[in-house]
Amino acid sequence: MQNPLLAKWETKLQGIFDRIDTQLEEKYGDAYPLRYNRPPHGCGVTPDTDGLFEIGVSFSLGIASKLGPGYVFRVKIATTSHVSPEFMEKIEDEIVDTLRVELPKEFPDKDLKVAKDGKHYKIYGDLDLN
Repeated sequence: MQNPLLAKWETKLQGIFDRIDTQLEEKYGDAYPLRYNRPPHGCGVTPDTDGLFEIGVSFSLGIASKLGPGYVFRVKIATTSHVSPEFMEKIEDEIVDTLRVELPKEFPDKDLKVAKDGKHYKIYGDLDLN
């Protein structure tokens, strides 16, 4: 059984990422052809299983991280076409910018930060569930 406070926290966080996914799909969803087995945006079970963008987020204890524990996220583009590093950087920058606006709205009493942690990005800081 999951802690209800943790479930509430992660539901709020997932909501932010789902909204980001929708914004990216609306803006860039036609930039590359989808993989042959990938349903169009809005036709999958969850926003990260359809459309061009797959934004995965998971908790990390941060054992080998200078930033400590937090929520790590990574962005994948669901295409077999070559994706330019510039496009990936642009998408990642937009996600980080949006998170910096949305996190304080969803978690107003928390001091949460977003930074690059190795090859991934991490949300870290005040992760207290209360």
